Order: sequence, then C-alpha cells, then structure tokens
Amino acid sequence: MLRRKLGAEGPEVSALGIGAMSFSNFYGPVTVDQSHAVLDAALDAGVDHIDTSNVYGMGVSETTIGEWLKKRGGESPYKIATKASITRDADGNRCYDNSPEHLEQELDGSLKRLGVDRVDLFYIHRRDPRFEIEEVMESLLALRAKGKIDQIGFSEIAPTSLRRAAAVAPVAAVQSEYSLQTRLPELGLIQTCEALGTALVAFSSVGRGLLSDTPPQPGAFPPASFMGSNPRFSGGNHERNLAASEALRDLARDVGVPTATLAIAWVLGQSPSILTIPGTRSTAHLSELLQGAESTMDPELLLEIEKRLPVGWCHGARYSDEQMKGPEHYC
Repeated sequence: MLRRKLGAEGPEVSALGIGAMSFSNFYGPVTVDQSHAVLDAALDAGVDHIDTSNVYGMGVSETTIGEWLKKRGGESPYKIATKASITRDADGNRCYDNSPEHLEQELDGSLKRLGVDRVDLFYIHRRDPRFEIEEVMESLLALRAKGKIDQIGFSEIAPTSLRRAAAVAPVAAVQSEYSLQTRLPELGLIQTCEALGTALVAFSSVGRGLLSDTPPQPGAFPPASFMGSNPRFSGGNHERNLAASEALRDLARDVGVPTATLAIAWVLGQSPSILTIPGTRSTAHLSELLQGAESTMDPELLLEIEKRLPVGWCHGARYSDEQMKGPEHYC
C-alpha cells in the first residue's frame, strides 16, 4: 500500500485511512460488529490511521472505536485523529466554538470515549469567527504541552488561513472534501499544503457513494437528512449525476476494477501530499477502496478518467446554503 507523511514532522502512514463517520449511522444503519469488522480488516490490510470526531453520532463513532481498542487491550495500532468545535447554542442551533475551554472539554470527552490518554492528531472541525486562527493555534499548542495531542490540524479552511496558522507552528494536516466531483482544493489548497509540508486529508473521495458500482438511488435518504437535502442528491440532480457518473463505471468495467478503486486512485494520484479517509460500513466495499491505494495510477488512465469526468461535470453544489455554514470560502 502507498504510504505518505502525515505532516512534515509527522509519522508515515498508509495513504488510505478509515473515515469513521460511517460508524455513526450517518449514511445508514450500522452495527458495532460491522464497524469492528471494518477495523479488523483494515488493520490486516496495512491501514494504520483512523479519523473520527466528537460529533459523529454524538460520540457513537469514538465509543465504537474505544470498545474495539478495549477488546484488544487498550493500546491502539492506529494513529487516531479526532476533531472538536461543532456544537449547539442555547436555542439548539448549530454553531462553532474555538475557545480553549470548549476545545479541552470536548477533547477530554473524546479521550474518555476512545479510552486513550492522547490522540495523534486533533483537528479544529470548523473555524469560529470570534477567534483569530493564531489564537486557536496557541490553544492547540497548550493542549500539546499537556500531552493530550501530538499534531495539529484544521478542517475545511482556506489556504490563507493555513498559511497564517503555519506561521505560528507546523500544521500537520488540513481536511477537505476532494474527489472527482469536488475539485475546489485544486484552486490553492493543494498547492499551499505542498509548499508547507502539510498533508491534505481528503474526505468523501468516492463522492458519498456516487462514484461506486452501487451508488445510492433516488429516494434512498429521508428528505430532512443531510444527504436527502444535499443539492447533489436531491431534486433532479441525483438522477442527472447517476447518468453522468456512468462514464466512470463504464471505464471501471473496461479496466476490470471496481469504480471506487478508480475514484480513490485518482485522488491519491493528484499530489504526493494527499491522503484519503473514505468511510464504509462493509468489509467488501473496504477491499475496493484498498485497491485504489495499492500503487500509483498509470498516467494514461488518469487522463482517461479526466476525459470521462472532466472538472465541472457534477450537477448541483456540494452543500446546501445551510450546510455551507462553517467551511471557509475561497476562490
């Protein structure tokens, strides 16, 4: 399997990690046994990092991982990343809190659920406009000094914010959605990560299932859910995107690999600074993802994928107006 640095000062890890949002029923029902089977199979295949968050299932994802670690004796064979800052105000509205008190309180809860004393990577899940990013870096450095975290990361930030943060101390990783259907990081974020030695950790690299052999079908998600209200999976866009992405499934059949394999390999082929953390509830689907991280893709195949799904092919914005509150806008 391909291996890459998790930040200039960080460890070398498998280029593909496990995105553990899928352990929290976000994409559909999942049992603890299914999640544990994924962790077992990934470890056997050489995967050695996992990504979770305090808000994935409101602690369910972290608890599931912690139970798996406890069965193994407590010590983690995975490098563990988690996140904090997404919360609710007094009226129940989603908001963000980057205060040092909130971050440490939430981190302490994550450590307890995971059953560990420290995490290898701690992300600010979303920026809080009340705090300058330099202030937030100082808060994170204080957590590191206490031995609770090793490396520092941010999710969904702009290249300019990354440069400001890195001027205070190295930022190991920036997490951003990146796939054949979401190409925004190419407009400055990938380049900035390369220049600073920061890993770009790509999530949803299989397009939330759209870039697979068994994409979700119209009506699969409740209208009020995240997926049911997402512009790419609602209205007529879902049907349009199924039709458009068939070109990649045709290519996968011609090449003789699963479609998800091509999607993962394409993302990893865009820069040596990129890692990816797809999520899955299925060990069978995990094997398809793993194939995409086995080696670098033939440049001619990369070009053919670009021809089949050129930039701008996908119908609808990646997030609704409400879902877009939090990620930093750039370009």
